[in-house]
Parts: sequence; structure tokens; C-alpha cells
Amino acid sequence: MDDVGIGYLTLGQPLSTLSGGERQRLKLAIELASPADVYVLDEPTTGLHMSDVDRLIGLIDRFVDAGSTVIVIEHNLDVISRADHVLDLGPGAGADGGRVVFAGPPAHLVSVADSLTGEHLARRHGIAR
Repeated sequence: MDDVGIGYLTLGQPLSTLSGGERQRLKLAIELASPADVYVLDEPTTGLHMSDVDRLIGLIDRFVDAGSTVIVIEHNLDVISRADHVLDLGPGAGADGGRVVFAGPPAHLVSVADSLTGEHLARRHGIAR
């Protein structure tokens, strides 16, 4: 629980006393307690403070370094920027999306004209498109 930043919680503490971010980190701690070859994380940064996002990225890096595959479904640009490989679906959401607009390293995503994610990444990193 220390790895996800909730080592201060007490055994038996009611879930109703936890914030949304604490609950998210608790779910993550439960999943990460058993080593696996593949982890699938669906929007793990939801409800997390920015410092907790950095901690999560560090955890993901540790699992990858240990040989695990980590698949992350995410909108957070910091997480996307740190990925080894990005699969960007779009060009829009819902009925306007669903096709692969890009597959590759995030550094190449910023130059893809049809990618809203690439546009936001470029803006975040001060890259002209």
C-alpha cells in the first residue's frame, strides 16, 4: 500500500471514509499485490492527485522493467507521453471514433493530423503542428 501512497490507511477503516483517489489507489494496490505477466489498467489516474500520477507511472515502469506487459487505457497526457507504444483511436469519440488513427511511439503521435491526442500532446510539449 506504501507503493501506491496509501500506507497511512488503517486496517478496518470504512471505505466510506476514503476519497475517490484513495479508493482508486486501494483498487490498484489489490491488483498489484499478485505479480502477473500482464496488467490491464483502465484509466488508473482517475481521481488521482498529480503527485500520485507520478507515483503510478513509477510503478508501471517497475513492472515493465521486471518483464511484465502493462496495457493502459488512459486520457492523461503524462501517462501517454511515457508509454513505449501508443494506440490512438478516433478521430472523435463515440460514433465518430473507433478506428486506429495512430500506432507507434508517442513522439511520433504529435505529427499525426487526424489525432486529437497528438494535437493535445503537441500543445502540452510546446511543439508546433
